[in-house]
Amino acid sequence: RAASLAVSPAAGPADERVETRVAGLSPGQPVTLRAVVADDRGCLFQSCAHYRADGRGELHLGTDASHGGDYTGVEPMGLFWSLAPAGMEKPYQRLLPRSTGAPMKVEVLVHQGHSPPGAMPGPVVAKAEVQRLFTAPGVRRIRLKEGVVRGSLFLPPGDGPFPGVIDMYGDEGGLIEFRSSLLATRGFAALSLPYFDFEDLPRVMKELKLEYFEEAARFLQRHPKVKGPGIGVIGTGKGAELALSMITFLPEVVAAVSISGCSSNTVADLHYGEMTLPGLRFDMKKVSVSDSGVFDIFDALDDPTNPANSPSVIPIEKAEGHFLLVVGEDDRMWKSSLYAELAIRRLRQHGKENFELLSYPGAGHRIDPPSTPFCQVAMDRVLGVPVLGGGESKAHAHAQEHSWGKIQEFLHLHLG
Repeated sequence: RAASLAVSPAAGPADERVETRVAGLSPGQPVTLRAVVADDRGCLFQSCAHYRADGRGELHLGTDASHGGDYTGVEPMGLFWSLAPAGMEKPYQRLLPRSTGAPMKVEVLVHQGHSPPGAMPGPVVAKAEVQRLFTAPGVRRIRLKEGVVRGSLFLPPGDGPFPGVIDMYGDEGGLIEFRSSLLATRGFAALSLPYFDFEDLPRVMKELKLEYFEEAARFLQRHPKVKGPGIGVIGTGKGAELALSMITFLPEVVAAVSISGCSSNTVADLHYGEMTLPGLRFDMKKVSVSDSGVFDIFDALDDPTNPANSPSVIPIEKAEGHFLLVVGEDDRMWKSSLYAELAIRRLRQHGKENFELLSYPGAGHRIDPPSTPFCQVAMDRVLGVPVLGGGESKAHAHAQEHSWGKIQEFLHLHLG
């Protein structure tokens, strides 16, 4: 019998599960399933897992367990979240779409026998291509040059109005759009907002003015396609901390999602009118480097609980809106679990219960939309060295899937 592989849908949103089935094998036949994809720069990523056909010579990744390879157990999307740079590529690279317009094309292959990761796999008995879409049909992308504000606005298909969300990433800088385009695919008007190292914005993050973010919030709030009265903001890392400052000081912002953020202002001083929140600094003497050259910066940030650092604390108790704090308990970039505790303690001391906490054991720093490949160590764009982000692949993948649904529920609840 000829083996066949079916992955459905063959083209669908990148944050959705696919169903993978193999038929036409011999009962109990050992096979290796592999996924292979090239990113927009031509870097090759791959993953593999070992399976055995059932008594009918069939396999279903939704119910059958992997016995080895890059993951074990029943993991319908394991081949996607375990994608990592192929052996001949530079390590520590992330598989992230630089352009959201084109689908990510993933080839899934079924090989005879069990071959370990990195080894030459056996002959191919079946294969299929899957297209992962970051932008649904009908989503519009509008490049933004509005006063000093730069970025991309993604609008869902239809007349709207839609709940409006500003989306920001961390100290890697530049314009990162894939979460915004997925939010638009899910019905949000999403503004992907860079704040340095993009077009005519400052090259480096020396100091930041909250007026820039205020202008972006007012632009989005007044947009004819955006449902009012308030907007939301979602951020990761430094972007999460900016989200906390925005909901604290800007009345336009009524809901903030902080992913792996700090409850104090860090690195760059933040100015707003006459006010300044000084940035906590990283002490490079507290960075450790492993034998393989990986930097661990977990202990390097100034201690926000030190009274000398109290001027950096974001006074989130002033916020009228609602907070969703998302943390990985194995975040090694910094102590985001502690920072979430400090934020909650501060709110409670002021009699506030306007928050939810999602805390994930075994998850690392960068909790992205579902099936974004796990990357325990990634090249830091600023330092130019590999930095430990922490986490364990399976737990991190499950945190990404669970939190994505919860983030959308939270934003819908508070933005309508």
